[in-house]
Amino acid sequence: MTWNYFILFALAALLCWTAGAWAAWKQRTALVYAATGIGLAVFLAYIVLMWITLERPPLRTMGETRLWYSFFLPLAGLIVYGRWKYKWILTFSTLLAAVFISVNIFKPEIHSKTLMPALQSPWFAPHVIVYMFSYALLGAAFVMAVYLLFFRKGRPVTEQEMDICDNLVYVGWAFLTFGMLFGALWAKEAWGTYWAWDPKETWAAATWLAYLVYIHLRHNRQIAPRTALWLLVGSFVLLQMCWWGINYLPSARGVSVHTYNLG
Repeated sequence: MTWNYFILFALAALLCWTAGAWAAWKQRTALVYAATGIGLAVFLAYIVLMWITLERPPLRTMGETRLWYSFFLPLAGLIVYGRWKYKWILTFSTLLAAVFISVNIFKPEIHSKTLMPALQSPWFAPHVIVYMFSYALLGAAFVMAVYLLFFRKGRPVTEQEMDICDNLVYVGWAFLTFGMLFGALWAKEAWGTYWAWDPKETWAAATWLAYLVYIHLRHNRQIAPRTALWLLVGSFVLLQMCWWGINYLPSARGVSVHTYNLG
């Protein structure tokens, strides 16, 4: 299996995920699971075939890692839909997956761009995969917060709407925690220490604590709904700094072991 066939598998999967997202809005639950599941199976088939062809997990280049991002986003959306029946979550996850797929299609030069040796640790795969699952859920919470803050003016935020944000943050924060633990194991293998307060690690800790503050305040109902939503927006900004913003900070260049020219 080569990258020449990627567009065929990717478009087939995207069509299925789009059908699943449409079915969610139409409340056709059976079609949601069928279409999204088929799309996931098609995309996973390509990953497995690549794995067999390469005789290694496809996690060594930027193009290969984006395969996993594209796969786990709709999977996260389907799990959230199955648990809470949020109609919009599959649309959101499909759009994000489409972004990563588009990058792989329109930037073929990244397909063979090998990751640096430190990123080829066996802990890198679970670290990245769990984090992407977390980012998908926390990103959905951010979208919900923006909707309630800027597109629902004049109407009070209901507890049911806040529950949506809370549930997404609870699960997203749990996976964020697992991602940090896997990252610590990866750091120990790559650099000899679990935690070194590297700029990237500092921003990761700040992000983790910000969402923990949100959880604590919401659990005890010690914060007004709109204030909680603003806290979600701020936490997501921290998450963006942790995810990719660190690469552009002058203070991290030449200092952080986590800044890479990934393209």
